[in-house]
Amino acid sequence: MAHERTGEELTAMPVIALKPGYDFPSRSRQELYGTDQLVHVMWKGNAFFAAPATFRAAQDANWGEFVRDVITPWAAGDPDFDQSTLRGWNVDGVAVTPTDQDSFQSLGIGHKSLVSFET
Repeated sequence: MAHERTGEELTAMPVIALKPGYDFPSRSRQELYGTDQLVHVMWKGNAFFAAPATFRAAQDANWGEFVRDVITPWAAGDPDFDQSTLRGWNVDGVAVTPTDQDSFQSLGIGHKSLVSFET
């Protein structure tokens, strides 16, 4: 299912495959990453990073490590980035209030999940 953003709302749109029979395995399936997974990160409302970025992260990482080692270095590419203003965390569209010790599993972060935030 594809998604369309209408204002601040994310709406599901049906997708019709023009060529039936997609019968080969995805080249980004979980099993190819061992104990790692892909995580998409989106800074909502930021013109500098207009699209989500995808990172490889350990499945057993905790939230604090992920923010420190992945999100902060990436977001610091924007000269206006201020880590103290990070807020409005969402995982796959669901609001979360993570602590540094929270595991990906406890936050619902799986392979190809979308983690988004605002400042």
